[in-house]
Amino acid sequence: MQKKLSRRRKATRRPKKCNKLLHLPLFSGQIYRRRKLLEQGLSPLVEKYWFQRYDLFSRYDEGIRMDEQGWYSVTPEQIAIGHAKRCQRTTVIDCFAGVGGNAIQFASLRCHVVAIEIDPLKVDMAINNAKIYGVEDYIDFVVGDFFELAPSLKGDVVFLSPPWGGPSYTRVKKFTLDLLKPKDGYAIFQAAQAIAPNIIMYLPRNVDLHQVEELCWLSSPPLDVEIEENYVQSSLKAITAYFSGASSTQCI
Repeated sequence: MQKKLSRRRKATRRPKKCNKLLHLPLFSGQIYRRRKLLEQGLSPLVEKYWFQRYDLFSRYDEGIRMDEQGWYSVTPEQIAIGHAKRCQRTTVIDCFAGVGGNAIQFASLRCHVVAIEIDPLKVDMAINNAKIYGVEDYIDFVVGDFFELAPSLKGDVVFLSPPWGGPSYTRVKKFTLDLLKPKDGYAIFQAAQAIAPNIIMYLPRNVDLHQVEELCWLSSPPLDVEIEENYVQSSLKAITAYFSGASSTQCI
């Protein structure tokens, strides 16, 4: 009987040790992540984006600044580099510049960038981030409303990355252009056409592609369009539409 009892004691002790070993690292990791987010003034809403911080800015640890909206709306760096490669040494109007992700990559390839953002706090962050990448001299930062400024703007390429309405866009089966902010996609596109016939439009991965193609017909003659799927680490992140006029000398 004594041997049997001792075996039972051993059998009841082992699972407790295993549970501690399995759960303690996970619990510690959660505490660490929460502490890092709190130190940076971030909410749990951006936790998953914090894990992707080096995809957003490869030089994040050097002092990159973002607000909560910036975390989930900035273009991942490799995608922004792809956009920039289509526009080397041109004048690019970045109409919704945010914290500067795209403007920085355009400037890195020696584009002259006019970066427009209505939120002055985001502009301060974008200037800080541009300095980290050493490209602030190639960017003119403008605090203002794109729609008010559009009639006075001139450039070779217009870059449009309007707000998608936050992370909730993923819950929509098919994202329609009327869901874009601060105006619907048609109004945004028409304002851009007054600046240049070469337009890059960065859109959600679940956007209605038929509506995107319809934008071509807002111009006379119609614009050409190329649709590109944007991946980061084998995950589809977004869609980019490249519009260009047949008579345009600029190629994107």
